[in-house]
Amino acid sequence: MPYADRIAEPWGERTPYGPGEPWPVRVDAFLEPGLSEQDVDRWVQSASLLHSNGDGMDIAVKDGRIAGVRGRANDRVNHGRLGPKDLYGWQAANAPDRLRRPLVREHGRLVEASWDTAMERVTGAARRLLDEQGPSALGFYTTGQLFLEEYYTLALIAHGGIGTNHVDGNTRLCTATAAAALKESFGCDGQPGSYADVDHADVIALYGHNVAETQTVLWSRILDRLAGPNPPALVCVDPRETEVARAAAVHLANRPGTNLALMNGLLHEIIENGWIDEVYLAEHTVGFEELRKRVHDFPAEEAARICDVPVADLREAARLIGTAGRLLSTVLQGFYQSHQATAAAVQVNNVHLVRGMLGRPGCGVLQMNGQPTAQNTRECGADGDLPGFRNWSNDAHVRDLARVWNVDPLDIPHYAPPTHAMQMIRYAEEGSIRFLYVIGTNPAVSLPELSRVRSILAREGLFLVVQDVFLSETAQLADVVLPAATWGEKTGTFTNADRTVHLSDKAVEPPGEARPDLDIFLDFARRMELTDKDGAPLVKWSDAEGAFEGWKECSRGRPCDYTGLSYERLRGSGGIQWPCDDARPDGTERLYEEGRFWSAPDRCEDYGRDLVTGAPLSQTEYRALNPDGKAVIKAAEYVPPHEEPGGEFPLWLITGRTVYHFHTRTKTARAPQLQEAAPEVWAEMSPGDAGPLGLAEGDLVEIATPRGGVRARLRVTGMRDGVVFLPFHYGYWDASGGHEPGDGTATAANELTITDWDPASKQPIFKTAAARVTLVERGDRPSAAPTTGAARPVTPGVPATRGGEAAHATVSYGPAASDAASGAASRSASRSASGGGAR
Repeated sequence: MPYADRIAEPWGERTPYGPGEPWPVRVDAFLEPGLSEQDVDRWVQSASLLHSNGDGMDIAVKDGRIAGVRGRANDRVNHGRLGPKDLYGWQAANAPDRLRRPLVREHGRLVEASWDTAMERVTGAARRLLDEQGPSALGFYTTGQLFLEEYYTLALIAHGGIGTNHVDGNTRLCTATAAAALKESFGCDGQPGSYADVDHADVIALYGHNVAETQTVLWSRILDRLAGPNPPALVCVDPRETEVARAAAVHLANRPGTNLALMNGLLHEIIENGWIDEVYLAEHTVGFEELRKRVHDFPAEEAARICDVPVADLREAARLIGTAGRLLSTVLQGFYQSHQATAAAVQVNNVHLVRGMLGRPGCGVLQMNGQPTAQNTRECGADGDLPGFRNWSNDAHVRDLARVWNVDPLDIPHYAPPTHAMQMIRYAEEGSIRFLYVIGTNPAVSLPELSRVRSILAREGLFLVVQDVFLSETAQLADVVLPAATWGEKTGTFTNADRTVHLSDKAVEPPGEARPDLDIFLDFARRMELTDKDGAPLVKWSDAEGAFEGWKECSRGRPCDYTGLSYERLRGSGGIQWPCDDARPDGTERLYEEGRFWSAPDRCEDYGRDLVTGAPLSQTEYRALNPDGKAVIKAAEYVPPHEEPGGEFPLWLITGRTVYHFHTRTKTARAPQLQEAAPEVWAEMSPGDAGPLGLAEGDLVEIATPRGGVRARLRVTGMRDGVVFLPFHYGYWDASGGHEPGDGTATAANELTITDWDPASKQPIFKTAAARVTLVERGDRPSAAPTTGAARPVTPGVPATRGGEAAHATVSYGPAASDAASGAASRSASRSASGGGAR
């Protein structure tokens, strides 16, 4: 069977296809050395956990341990393909330093303890603070990597049982703006488009979305269209020269912090040239005249000046977008983590509304997610919103949720907006939040201004619980650490960025005494003696399938309706998109066909906000704006960022990802192929900036902002001038400092980022800070940064990133691959469903 080094070739070989044709099957697999597919004891159905694409895969099990993975040929998302993190990331589950027993803090040190001891400390602290202060003393901060069943159970416990408003996820850091933008335009969360729109689009516009490194399989799909007949034209908005930028017909490398100005300029050109659908606007939208007025005085020349891009390129991008017969747009962190994030993302929605390009093949918006289960965090209410996309400021919605949970509506906190993560940290700093339960995330590396965050998490008056797979930087600061099972060690469902629901079956047992997150939550609820209004246990289920059935009832009649799904239907399937109910038993590929939205005042999830100030609209104001439930076109004025370069700090600092790592590397650094491909932090600058400073490839430099400094080896790339880039993955758990810079040399990008957030989505701003770069010492070698993706060097002679024989993954094509993979998956599904092996 052919193989490929998928470290050197992250996107694999091309399988070209044309518009409207099916995407060919290519099945990728990687097994432990010396193991063949015939040696595998069983294959267990799952999907990817280290990005948001939702690639279907089967887990190989040998002698009771995870031994590899293989793409599922029948999966609607990936047609058998896997990316580097899919292929190699599973090895983290077998890492020798997994947490195996609970830890409690004794005399300043974490020591092993029994589950009873650990849980009694957790619930004892929670009960004491509830008695002393009430629900406002408790906060829950979760992840984008749990299963739907776990999020929903947590939301029920926190909102319906404890009664706290302090619930959020680390999805606040990556895709809160996606949800906010969808609510502003369509009245409700939920992606309008589908990955299958790639198969039909003739123009694909990617706004701040480095899809080649964040969703490698989706980029493979786009590359296959580009290699086939009648390929789409790409428009790329990104200050870095990414793989997307290199393939684009137009690359707009705008100045950081100017995304809204760019979008206003594009909309000016589209409207002034008449590239709009007057009928669609009249029948299905409100607010167009406000937009027309706002962008009328924002011509291409002015937008180009503010954004520092060629005016001819801006006009050409507008022409491609404005004349496309089928337009697909995607948005991610380059917009979400930047200045005026929600306002800019909403303008992407506006492009589709003024062009009438929704609900048809090739015509869609994907306000992307950054994590595998970020969508479930939002659907289930673990990000602070109410489950089922209910409106916390609509009393009828609160009463309906109270009916589902059998609690008093007054017990569900809805007196004020849910507390977002940055405000929770501030409350912990001020001492009003005194119990913080952190699940599957690492705020000691991922939040902005880390010196401040560390001091808050280590406060004497804060009882910190961390539930995780490894002893992360945050776990090292905890009072109690609870060892959790990871992917492949538990059963549950999760939903990707285009609403595709997958089932992940349990393949192996967790190590030691580690437990599934769901089991830990159930134990917490039992020990807390949480009950409904009739005195019965609040949580009615005892396993994952029971939790899924409970969620289905909560979702009934809501936009994210799951009532047509079941474990039986999902097991063996290639993924099914919600809403799925009696009227749509096979799921729903695209939302908002024929201009039907969830935006009526009595149905919508949110009444919206002023995009510049964040001030919320009341129900009365929204009803006056949109009485008939149409899509809402919202305009916004560009204003400069709060912190701009100048004087001592002449550069923009932006942060981001690499294709080989995920978040704070707690999993990917334990996969040898991934860690060796990107072993240490680096900084990127353009030749135009590095040259005048006397800097060259491999030099050790210090990147400083008003908040601190980080040292890294320099990679000189083709990015725009005036910007320095740092990947945000590199913390301290594998260095001498443990949870902080041990020798005074910081490596975490968030030592430098600013405590600031978008007024509408409350998402922190990681890509708009003023910085300087200075030489520490001359380099005697190139930077260890990857040579793939946006970090490709312009300096000749830098060794190419390769994985070698250790990264050889097998690949097979066409019907034979599909038949083989599907046959094995069907046999596995049968054994799992009957209880054999995998359950």
